[in-house]
Amino acid sequence: MIFGMILSTSLLAQPVTNPPPAAATTTGPAPEEPAAKAPPVSKTVAAPKTDVAKKAAPAEKQPAVAEKPIVLVPGPATVTGDNVNVRGKASFVGEIIARLKKGDSVKVIEQVIREKPKAGEPSQWAKIGYPTNHHVWVHATYIDASNKVVLPNRLNVRAGPGQNYSIVGLIEKGAAVKEISVKGNWLEIESPADAYAFVAARYLKQEGPEVAVPPVVSIAPPVPEPPPTTTPVPEPTPVAEPGTVTPPVATTPAEEPAGITPAPEAADMAPPPAEEPPPPRIVSHEGIVRDTVSIQAPTAYALVSPETGRTINYLYTTSTNLNLVRYRGLHIIVTGEEGLDRRWRNTPVLTIQKIQVLE
Repeated sequence: MIFGMILSTSLLAQPVTNPPPAAATTTGPAPEEPAAKAPPVSKTVAAPKTDVAKKAAPAEKQPAVAEKPIVLVPGPATVTGDNVNVRGKASFVGEIIARLKKGDSVKVIEQVIREKPKAGEPSQWAKIGYPTNHHVWVHATYIDASNKVVLPNRLNVRAGPGQNYSIVGLIEKGAAVKEISVKGNWLEIESPADAYAFVAARYLKQEGPEVAVPPVVSIAPPVPEPPPTTTPVPEPTPVAEPGTVTPPVATTPAEEPAGITPAPEAADMAPPPAEEPPPPRIVSHEGIVRDTVSIQAPTAYALVSPETGRTINYLYTTSTNLNLVRYRGLHIIVTGEEGLDRRWRNTPVLTIQKIQVLE
């Protein structure tokens, strides 16, 4: 009994001597807000994909926008953008050589079209003369140290001091170079006259028509010569025998022999003047460029009506600077000389002089 009373007393006294932890923390820092009241993080991270999310994809994953065809011919051009990069290659992998300002003038050597450009890169480039006051580099081993002339038959000129830089020209054997500086085994020299670089064609503009096509020369068919005129030869007069009397000849006017045309005068024998060829028929038509259906068609491309789908003209060009494959599927206005092909009289052939791409 005594043991039971002692055990009961200790159990009743335990809550007093060991208070709950909550009571002991009343003088410490305030407890944190329960996690249940915080906004759920998982719902924010796992938001459903929408069209807005698709539009925010990286630029290189976006579908490429079709470039407007640009036609550049050798000659001067004007820069239309600010801080336009001049590169050592017709690609973004080419190092930046210089930057051009709006209104700067450059010399176009030729236009370069890349068939399969990388994502985000333009396919149309211009090969231009090397920027003024910018230098190039050559390997010092191939330059005569005494007179600074080129030793091999041809020497590569690069945009920087190393073989990892782009080739921007060539120098022939015996050509003298002007040294600017030295970096290891490489010499910095003044750029030769035929050095080149590249710039995106979209930032260049040339004055004049969009497509320069040589004029078409019409050759008139040869004029047939008139048949030769035969002058009748009079029969010889018979000679009288000696001792005979020649009867008198009548003095009436002589008549032209029947069936013989008199000889024309000299002025009538001149060939008739050649007829002037008809003036060329210059027309303008609007349509869409398509491949021709028949393999026997006079040209590979045709201008098709956007409303009816009927072929308006077969398209033909004599210019080496105009590649019609770049206009395939585009809505254009084409101007040129219209004529007929003997085998395709229902559809005329248009020799292109100018092309305007409609937006």
